[in-house]
Amino acid sequence: MRIELAWGRLRRRYLKIFRRSYLARMEATREGGANRCPHEVLDPRDLKFYRNQGGYSWKPKDDPFLWREHLPFVREGLAELGLLFGLFAALALGLGLVRWSLAVPPAVVALLVVWFFRNPRRIAPAGTGLVVAPADGKVVAIEEVSFDEFVEGPVVVIGIFLSIFNVHINRMPVAGRVIGVRYRPGRFLNALRAASARENEQLALRIEESRPPHRRMVVRQIAGQFARRIVCFAAPGEEFARGARFGMIKLGSRTELVLPREPGLAIRASIGQRVKAGTTVLAHYGTDTT
Repeated sequence: MRIELAWGRLRRRYLKIFRRSYLARMEATREGGANRCPHEVLDPRDLKFYRNQGGYSWKPKDDPFLWREHLPFVREGLAELGLLFGLFAALALGLGLVRWSLAVPPAVVALLVVWFFRNPRRIAPAGTGLVVAPADGKVVAIEEVSFDEFVEGPVVVIGIFLSIFNVHINRMPVAGRVIGVRYRPGRFLNALRAASARENEQLALRIEESRPPHRRMVVRQIAGQFARRIVCFAAPGEEFARGARFGMIKLGSRTELVLPREPGLAIRASIGQRVKAGTTVLAHYGTDTT
């Protein structure tokens, strides 16, 4: 992140000197009345780490970098992908000139970096009352809790563990509107441990369903032992479709889904089940009608 922010300062200086007409166009299409970033915002790239703060924004048609959303790699990880892959690929090439066997370890690491930041296409299932997985990984916990302050009632909490080999993109479990984003600093325990859900650094995305009965749910992005970067670009007031991307957690981590427990709720997930974000149905509210 520090490297990207430093690069951003150099990029903005370059744009002010050599791309004034481009900056004028970006300013003309920019929306919002306030800058809530700790630096100047000249184009959509400057919002990467601060989009969920609100303030300035651009419509998709005015974003000249929207094409990055359609790459096979996640947009929020392109910097790490370029830096880490380039570093280990160059190391493999250099060592390969000395002895081919020495190039194998860095080459494997370079491929793992590419694999980690992949962005597979997902199509969410259609149907009323369906709740899909917010993350890829293995279901490690299904617990009933007597009360949740946001849901304002009893809930079911489904915990998903993400290994370094899983896709780390987080997706919306239902079509809904973001009500709030709550960040809480904490420890970096192994995400397989139940205590990590209580003690680790985490971000809670509070959601309200778009359609009646407008249930409230929570998706918690929980940092793991080695994951130190939670990314969430969803801002309060934004609407998302079921299965739409809203962020990611870089390296091993845990994601929890908090569902209101009410008559008609059927939990389809089971402990040990492998799930895929945006496609695997974790629960179904049978009382919903079309």
